[in-house]
Amino acid sequence: MAQETLNPFLIAQEQIRGAVTELGLPDAVYEILKQPLRVLEVSIPVVMDDGRVRVFTGFRSQHNDALGPTKGGLRFFTEVSADEVKALSMWMTFKCAVLGLPYGGGKGAIICNPKELSTRELERLSRGYIRNVSQIVGPEKDIPAPDVYTNPQIMAWMVDEFSRMRERNSFGLMTGKPLILGGSAGRSEATGRGCVVTVQEACRRLGIDVTQARVVVEGYGNAGSVAARLMHELGAKIIAVNDSSGGIYSPDGFDPNAVLAHKVKTGSVAGFPGTQPIGNEDLLQLECEVLIPAALENQITAKVAGGVRAAIIGEAANGPTTLEADAILHKRGVFVIPDILASAGGVTVSYFEWVQNTMNYYWSEEEVNEKLGVMMRRSFAAVYDMHKTRNVTMRRAAFMVAVSRVAEAMKVRGWLD
Repeated sequence: MAQETLNPFLIAQEQIRGAVTELGLPDAVYEILKQPLRVLEVSIPVVMDDGRVRVFTGFRSQHNDALGPTKGGLRFFTEVSADEVKALSMWMTFKCAVLGLPYGGGKGAIICNPKELSTRELERLSRGYIRNVSQIVGPEKDIPAPDVYTNPQIMAWMVDEFSRMRERNSFGLMTGKPLILGGSAGRSEATGRGCVVTVQEACRRLGIDVTQARVVVEGYGNAGSVAARLMHELGAKIIAVNDSSGGIYSPDGFDPNAVLAHKVKTGSVAGFPGTQPIGNEDLLQLECEVLIPAALENQITAKVAGGVRAAIIGEAANGPTTLEADAILHKRGVFVIPDILASAGGVTVSYFEWVQNTMNYYWSEEEVNEKLGVMMRRSFAAVYDMHKTRNVTMRRAAFMVAVSRVAEAMKVRGWLD
């Protein structure tokens, strides 16, 4: 058996190739889209609290800007590579396109363990990064946002540093900022909320009663915990969740809000009263109506996919399913809502934040949530129609919708003959 493809860059390229082929587009479309327009690698020297100087490596990848300035998160993580950042920027292009946003895709990362850094060290690192990438970012060039282990405070430091360099306030540089610096109401819940909207749409089309659904959530960070809470509010039963330190399971379900409070208190969902421990692979293979992977890439592999017993998978994480696993899930009749659709709530509300910064006029949380719901439902319908009309998987359909929009923009701009 051939070795399973785990390199996210190669996975993204294959997904693009498949969509281009299915759409019958010129080879030039794939040649342009198969790699980023530019990738910057930077070295960031930081004076640590003990006086030592450490040099950190950072990246910023800008995949395609045919539809508008590039947009995408910035993660602080120990295990990150240039290929991963490139792939994430590529997925962002198509995530924005499938939602109809006037953006291309970008992504950034710094190789570090933020848990080992003091607040002051994090601030120096954040300011150093934005200084080193300042020539290629900006409100009309490339707009970063929070991602894994980054947060509104880190965005605020970067906005402040960039504003000092430009000698004027430039709040539109970043999204996911604190409200006081032009952040948007509803942004912190947007990824999880958007995923739940798509799950509701899938349940409606598949004849599944959400109020009777059993839900499993892999990854209990922001997106996962929000998705669990919102599904619970709809009447669904949350039967298992996990984080990097362990997992919990109860066939009778549990209150996700109480689990989150337990995690805040103890540092993990593990050990929540009334539940039993469960490993990651077993969690992913629990019998349920809805499985929401909300952790990192390549969690559902070919080995795992053969035992998945969910009716619907709503990918709140980026790239949680490998190519081989995706094919297995399709053959087994699992309805997968792909990441570029299911996890697009975050970038959609980031777009709202950018628009509000530009207008200097801000919406209420209710308005933001309503607009998000409209866009997520409209985008799900477009992908579902492509899925049914062309008899392809939802993932292939999502890429086809997105690639066709980017290709059209490239054609009218004169990038293609």
